[in-house]
Amino acid sequence: MGLQAASNPVSDDTASADLSIQVCAPAQAAEWDQFLSAQASASFYHLHGWTRINREALGHESVYLVARQGATVRGVLPLTVVNSAVFGRILCSVPFVNYGGPCAADEAASRALVDAARARAREVKAKYLELRCRAPLQTDLPVSTRKISMTLPLDPNPDALFEKFTSKHRTNIRRSFKNGLEVRSGGQELLPVFYSVMEHSWRSLGTPLYARSYFATILEQFPDNARIFVCSRGTEPVAVAFNGYYNGTVEGMWAGGTPAARGLQANYALYWEMMKDACQRGFMRYHLGRSTADSGAEDFKKKWNAEVEQLYWSFDRPGGGALPELNVNNPKYRMAIATWRKLPLPVTRIIGPIVARGIP
Repeated sequence: MGLQAASNPVSDDTASADLSIQVCAPAQAAEWDQFLSAQASASFYHLHGWTRINREALGHESVYLVARQGATVRGVLPLTVVNSAVFGRILCSVPFVNYGGPCAADEAASRALVDAARARAREVKAKYLELRCRAPLQTDLPVSTRKISMTLPLDPNPDALFEKFTSKHRTNIRRSFKNGLEVRSGGQELLPVFYSVMEHSWRSLGTPLYARSYFATILEQFPDNARIFVCSRGTEPVAVAFNGYYNGTVEGMWAGGTPAARGLQANYALYWEMMKDACQRGFMRYHLGRSTADSGAEDFKKKWNAEVEQLYWSFDRPGGGALPELNVNNPKYRMAIATWRKLPLPVTRIIGPIVARGIP
């Protein structure tokens, strides 16, 4: 089965006449990923395998758009339709992870993909289109700059990276290991421990957690591109993290800790072991996940010499209106967050995945 023509053609004023937008068929997954392998801007979140993850683990269908010039792929744009009981229908690139947006070989292909996404949002009757990008798009779409990414350049020699930290930060790392902490990494075998810590940690934050099957499906789909880290004191796990690996970059995706983690300074041990592992495996960059600007999370990441990179979330509302404000600082959601923190764990364990699948 080949690539199918999109139902909405791209206008001549945004792309060359011979540039077409098509929908990537399942049989074209390898071609999609092959294009990504040659693009410096390609990320773990652009890989075609996320279509299966979002469909099987969360129940959301995806439309992956391809820009072609003749037989040559010039760009791709992953899109997923999120049907939320709270927020309505959202067309997003890419939901539930740090970013996405178009990945293209040239500006014409990028613009054509964005135009096709805007048309698709109207076709599926989405409340809005959201493109989470690491670079600004050359469009007239309104942009939110509330989110940032913290990126740490790595070194092939972890000792050289360690010496670049401040004296105080090096002391904090060494002190954490004196608390008897050990860090191990793996895949599916560590998922039960990871999920147990996460469901306690995220409940305390007032955040619904995805079903365990979501993380299991990611590990199954990307056995060589995803890894779990667990920091323990003896047999007691105190901090965990889930990372993605692609194109020379480590993606910090999810993390959590127990109440004991802060006193043990567990995050210093955990993050240093993850960075050392990345250096030894030849990765060049470590994205420490996205943060809200001027937050406590940003302050911790700066201690590792991570540099601030602005994220650009572009929106299109087919029906008009202001930018959506789906964030924890929105007064509309503060009461819900406070209530969630007080719910018994057996309750959040049941309803959390149902709620989380609707929060992109």
